[in-house]
Amino acid sequence: MTQADAALADASSPALGDLPGRDQGNGDQAGVSTRGRILDVALDLFTDQGFDGTSIREIAGRLRISKPAIYHHFASKEEILLALHMRQHELGRAALARLTGQTITPDIWGSALNDLLDQMAGQRKLFLMHQRNQAALEKLHRKDHDDEHNDFQQQLAQALADPSLSLRDRIRMACALGAVFGGMFMAGDAFDNVSSAELACLVQDAVRDLLTDRSA
Repeated sequence: MTQADAALADASSPALGDLPGRDQGNGDQAGVSTRGRILDVALDLFTDQGFDGTSIREIAGRLRISKPAIYHHFASKEEILLALHMRQHELGRAALARLTGQTITPDIWGSALNDLLDQMAGQRKLFLMHQRNQAALEKLHRKDHDDEHNDFQQQLAQALADPSLSLRDRIRMACALGAVFGGMFMAGDAFDNVSSAELACLVQDAVRDLLTDRSA
């Protein structure tokens, strides 16, 4: 990833929303800010040297705070990883929210995917961290985490199974969704030398090609 992309990802991370902090609800704004800083530093370290290669002590050292200060917000390193993982879920939820309560068409689907692309382009480091730490992420088996996955998958499946849409349209929509996650997420480091703006534009072109009905 370019330095400009890294700066963009870092700057936009806090805006996505995280899991509720241990000190939220008591008006402790400083505590909320510290939680976000912990996640941002952990994102850098987990991406650069891996989850297993990063310690709580190292995260605390980067922030110049104590280990107990980390544990005030997160019970474990795994909980930090889960909170970062849930940032990715926020992206999916925002896109699905656009599809709720209306009849879905390929055009509406494409518009929602474009919004998702914009958000993903600003969070490339988050997706790269996921790609590089798959083994650690597969060990996260908490009920709220599993429920989140199941709910997301069910909503997608429901949208793609809508009988009011032709099979042709539903297949094209499914492939367009795959293009977004394939180009922005599953490719890992393959496009590391491509800027976020250019990558998002090229994936958007691929989505448009998939959703354009050339039989009409």
